[in-house]
Amino acid sequence: MSRLEAKKPLLFISEPLNKDTVSQSLSLLTGILKSCYGPAGRLKQLHNGVGGYVCTTSQSSAILSRLSVSHRVLSVLMASVQNHISRFSDCGLFTAILCCSLIENFKSLNVAPCTVIKISKHLLSLCMDYLKSEACGCRIWVDFSSVETLLCLVRSILTSKPACMLNKTEVDHLSTLILKAFLFTVPCHVESNAVLGKCVIVPVKGRRVVDSVVLPGLLIETPEIQLAKPPTVKRTCSNMIRIALFCVSMSGDGFNPEEGTITVHHGISIETLELNQLLNVGKQLVNDEVGLVVCQKVIHPSLKQYLKENRVIAVDRAGLSLMEPLSQMTGSKPIASVHLLSPSCYGSLKDVRIESFASKHFVHLIPNDTVVCSLILCNRNETAWDELKRTCETAEHVLQLTIKEPLALLGGGCTETHLASYIRHKSCSLSTSTFRDLDCSRTQYQLVADGFCRSLESVACSLNHDEGEILTDMVYGHCWFVPSGFPSVSNWSDLVSKCGCGINGNTENLNWRLLQGQFDSPAIQGCPRELSVKVVDFLTLDCFAAKCSGLQVALETANLILDLSYVIEDQN
Repeated sequence: MSRLEAKKPLLFISEPLNKDTVSQSLSLLTGILKSCYGPAGRLKQLHNGVGGYVCTTSQSSAILSRLSVSHRVLSVLMASVQNHISRFSDCGLFTAILCCSLIENFKSLNVAPCTVIKISKHLLSLCMDYLKSEACGCRIWVDFSSVETLLCLVRSILTSKPACMLNKTEVDHLSTLILKAFLFTVPCHVESNAVLGKCVIVPVKGRRVVDSVVLPGLLIETPEIQLAKPPTVKRTCSNMIRIALFCVSMSGDGFNPEEGTITVHHGISIETLELNQLLNVGKQLVNDEVGLVVCQKVIHPSLKQYLKENRVIAVDRAGLSLMEPLSQMTGSKPIASVHLLSPSCYGSLKDVRIESFASKHFVHLIPNDTVVCSLILCNRNETAWDELKRTCETAEHVLQLTIKEPLALLGGGCTETHLASYIRHKSCSLSTSTFRDLDCSRTQYQLVADGFCRSLESVACSLNHDEGEILTDMVYGHCWFVPSGFPSVSNWSDLVSKCGCGINGNTENLNWRLLQGQFDSPAIQGCPRELSVKVVDFLTLDCFAAKCSGLQVALETANLILDLSYVIEDQN
């Protein structure tokens, strides 16, 4: 009999936030995330302990998925932020940094956690009500009849990812392409159940970024296609190209020994039977005037040859990822069996062409109505291309969120400092009944509100990586960055020209103050004034839906972690 170890008792860890190891790990994680934040963020190289692929990035989605943490408290935080990223794609670092700052600031208060949680929930409701109100001074409407605001939104996402290694010309070029690709996916005829199309990214590495291009329809890489002459495609009487889409293998190896045994009469070949069945399918396709066959998997060479002889283009190994956009673009239904073939599964195309790009050959499927497009994305090397692909996918997702809720928030730290200014003003004017409902004193409320505002301001401060001073004005509550090398007693008006979002110039007496960490007790200020918004080329914007969600997720996760009394761990 094998020896058995005695079962170990459960490990109870009380007040986990008070443990030095957790505090040190939280502080380290905060430092890593803050150093990545914004256009000037420092890059991180992530790889496992035995070598392998090295990821160079400053994006939260790549960092958090590759960081392993041993403390359960940090696991909760990271899982919460990753869930936010999976739903919104943007504002991951904002969410994580704000959550860490809230935990650190709330933990340092001499206020019971249950009271902190009640007050912070009230502060969150004040923020959300303000952000969704017409009087909000840090949001703008996105006008889809004009491209300026949309371009600013896309450009802000691209410039915030330094690992993409883009210059201004490349940023402008890609911003236009991403917006063009997104507009391709918006249906021309809007119905009550309208569905956005899809942009498929085609990788081309080792080429200039400005070589990137957007094409309507789908590109399927086909190395064996000959470019000597354009393909002769069979068309229907209405001059359309009928397409059949197969999601099952057409290689002739349909029998799988692992699925069981099969009895075959003497002299009969399974391979011959399979091939005859495939050729019968080919004859039916030809009779049904199909001009293009696309298979997710492999097509038998004999079937390919038969189809070619009958002016039918056959494309195999399309892959699973293209099945959905192909079906959406052509109206075809993926055929899952070579034994049951219904003409109702066929779709249609306007045209089929052969394209060549950077030594790669593609079949270009051009639809009747463009709801699917292909973005041929180029960058100098694999590392920069991987980062750029993630960034383009984020930009597309942000545009999709914005079309549902056509709002954007001012970026560059201005929304955070503006919200902090608003909360400081609001918290000073609350009625006594509010404190009674929250079962707290005015002093406790002010302490928690100040910690909340300092957390917001710490996110804005994280954008500065050059040790310069960071200011906020007392009129609009925007964020201003002073170049490094100037003493703190300088005349600030001489050193700043634009606020962080770029909407406000230094054209009036704005009365500056240094942000938290540099100024012990913030001066009491009035409610920040609403700025008349005029979109300019260099305006920095954030996704409204993603940032609002990030604010909620950060505070709710911080409250959850603050409320942890025990961590119970099974050691067996």
